[in-house]
Amino acid sequence: MRSDLIPSDYPAWLTDIKARIQQAQQRATLSVNRELIALYWQLGKDILTRQAEQGWGAKVIERLSRDLRAAFPEMKGFSRANLLYMRAFAEAWPDPAIVQQAVGQLPWGHNIVLLTRLKDPEWRLAYARQAIEHGWSRNVLNIHIETQRLEREGKAVTNFELRLPRPQSDLARESLKDPYRLDFLGLGKEAEERAIESALVQHITHFLIELGAGFAFVGRQVPLEVGGDDFFIDLLFYHLKLRCYVVVELKAGPFKPEHTGKLGFYLSAVDAQIKHPDDQPTIGLLLCKSKNTVIAEYALRDSNKPIGVAEYQLVQSLPERLQTNLPSIDEIEAELAGDKPPDDHSEGGVL
Repeated sequence: MRSDLIPSDYPAWLTDIKARIQQAQQRATLSVNRELIALYWQLGKDILTRQAEQGWGAKVIERLSRDLRAAFPEMKGFSRANLLYMRAFAEAWPDPAIVQQAVGQLPWGHNIVLLTRLKDPEWRLAYARQAIEHGWSRNVLNIHIETQRLEREGKAVTNFELRLPRPQSDLARESLKDPYRLDFLGLGKEAEERAIESALVQHITHFLIELGAGFAFVGRQVPLEVGGDDFFIDLLFYHLKLRCYVVVELKAGPFKPEHTGKLGFYLSAVDAQIKHPDDQPTIGLLLCKSKNTVIAEYALRDSNKPIGVAEYQLVQSLPERLQTNLPSIDEIEAELAGDKPPDDHSEGGVL
């Protein structure tokens, strides 16, 4: 006899079904995206080939755009400008294997950002892979390129190779960058340590993004009692990938060798009082207004604690717009037409 009672395992079964449906939807979306990117690459390759062999001009691109939009009115992406982006896309990625394995997993809008904002193929591929790994939106990808996130990774002065075993030392070194961009705080260049610290906590989400993947905020002015005296850590984080605590100390002036002694003391206290037996050794990060690299290297050489030294920037000092050596749409059109680029920049591509 059938029963209308809901089985006790129904909620778990429903959750499993929902997860499988979502995974299937994601696979379907990725599959459609890969096919679309492959199509765009092939169209761009065809345009490049025919231009070289038959001397195509700009009017052929305009005709192709009209014909494709007439044949496929429900599809977006066949504007004249977007066809020229396809040409630039194929020119930037001549190897079809890269398109299938890396950039083919990114939406077309992400690929346009990579094309127009980065000139170095290696950095373009590096940002593509990071965007895939971390699921960056197009806006986040733009921000990371603008702030040169990947170029700054692993640039802090550290003694990790001497104080941490591999691969922990390599992972820790790559987790720190130099300099750290703190212009989102809205503070002047002469801001004091407490003001910076307070602003970082108020903008902790932005600061975590700047720190990078894996950092989790634990607290500000974390108290430590050692020998009956009270001490306070500026900022304490936990790194999920490194499986260790990270003590961040702020210095509103230049780096001084004695800073490492105080930070090393904090690291010992955290290891003794907070660190779990399964955690890796605590590492320290000194964020200074400025540093002399040679002095920092000498100071860290004899320190028995894993410490990194990096600068922070409160005011943007990087260029607002990164240039690319890829031709612009106007330059491509000029090449096709055999004349100078037009002044009209009004038409954009469909991203």
